[in-house]
Amino acid sequence: MVTAKHPYAPRRSTDVTLPPLIDIGVNLAHASFRRDRDDVIARACAAGVTTMVVTGTSVATSRDALALAHAHPATLRATAGVHPHDARHCDDAAIDGLRALAQDPAVVAIGECGLDFNRDFSPRPAQEQAFEAQLALACDLGLPVFLHERDAHERFVAILRPHRERLRGGVVHCFTGTAAERDAYLDLGLSLGVTGWVCDERRGLGLREVVRGIPDDRLMVETDAPFLLPRDARPRPRDGRNEPALLPYVVRAIAASQGRTESEVAAASTATARRFFGLDALPVSR
Repeated sequence: MVTAKHPYAPRRSTDVTLPPLIDIGVNLAHASFRRDRDDVIARACAAGVTTMVVTGTSVATSRDALALAHAHPATLRATAGVHPHDARHCDDAAIDGLRALAQDPAVVAIGECGLDFNRDFSPRPAQEQAFEAQLALACDLGLPVFLHERDAHERFVAILRPHRERLRGGVVHCFTGTAAERDAYLDLGLSLGVTGWVCDERRGLGLREVVRGIPDDRLMVETDAPFLLPRDARPRPRDGRNEPALLPYVVRAIAASQGRTESEVAAASTATARRFFGLDALPVSR
């Protein structure tokens, strides 16, 4: 067990000892972490976040994520994928590159992949083609998928459903959807990742209701750092950058929404993440 006494840890009336946490989605290869990445990892461990899955969003960042996992083998694992924003670059060579990276046991999922019809940084046909290709790759390799969906629920489900029988599993990263969308994903056997969005007293109120209906064996927690800084983080980082040390705020908000203890949510989400990503071989820091 790890007692979170890090300065970013949520303040409580009494000390609460939480089980070790797993941040299933952190963009540690992002340029904002370049100067102090080792300190960020150390702060995460001090806050009880002892395992982090580094997100790959292109072949290049997936390569960087894997390099970080090799540099910190007791703490980090990686995903390999092409984000829908970069789907216009996801050609056969990119899929071959992801396949090569995914041969490494430190790569625990294919993704971040999916559809983003909100920003449309890549044309929708290119997004759909890249999504299909990465789902097929995950099926071939026996790996789960780390999924992105924004304003594309119906098309996302339509593309994913034919692959579901062969997929080892999937987690909808940064889930902020409705109860109907939650149920559709659960019916497909998918898991849901919840971020600091649930901490937002303005935008996250609806999500707080929706998370009540996510069962333990489908719920995982993540920061999506450096993005989605919890609005209730104190002290608030001056640069507004999120980091994995702030994951306990997500746990606290979920626990409050579900009427449970933080320890219960932490233990359940960690057990689910370890099983989903096949992390049982990872040591647990104490």
